[in-house]
Amino acid sequence: MDSAISQLQKYIPFDASQRSLWISIASIAFNPTAWNIVARNEHRNRTLTRKVFRGNARMGCYFLTVLIFSFGMLRDSLYTRALIEQPKKAILPQPWDTIVPAALAIIGQIFVLTSTWQLGITGTFLGDYFGILMDSKVEGFPFNVLRDPMYVGSTMCFAAGALWYERPAGLLITLYVYIVYVIALRFEGPFTDMIYSTREKLRAGSGAETKKEL
Repeated sequence: MDSAISQLQKYIPFDASQRSLWISIASIAFNPTAWNIVARNEHRNRTLTRKVFRGNARMGCYFLTVLIFSFGMLRDSLYTRALIEQPKKAILPQPWDTIVPAALAIIGQIFVLTSTWQLGITGTFLGDYFGILMDSKVEGFPFNVLRDPMYVGSTMCFAAGALWYERPAGLLITLYVYIVYVIALRFEGPFTDMIYSTREKLRAGSGAETKKEL
């Protein structure tokens, strides 16, 4: 492990002895992992809905929303601190060293904010795991451009931070963020598809029953 880090440091300057680096890495992995575990448990057992909020699924979803948003802010703060404590080295020439990260941050935030606008609070923050399903698939911007615009936008913001502070270590963290999101989507995507396919089967079954009655 140490030899691999030493070899990597020859090409990308970073300080592996900084505790803030590893705390940031841990927080990045924690968020999608924790929320997927909590949401899947909610889908199967309705723990928050039944035991905490007395059957109110929306309150359970809003509670999870506050947690996700708060821990997301903490993750971003930890990332910024980790960047500041890493070696600084020019990555892009002037004036691209400010233009590129600013553009990445703006476009990334546009993807994140417009995704939230299109999906709404419950659509964005795992409401489907609480049984709060959308009536139809969202096809407007940015979903007509990207399949997972929120994750793409978030990754772009991580890259923007690394370039803005001129910390090559931040680019390594950004790559790590991308890998974490890809893994998370391998779990989220099929599970969400299963939830909606089950809903459609139930609709089709109730429709068939209605026709029989007629």
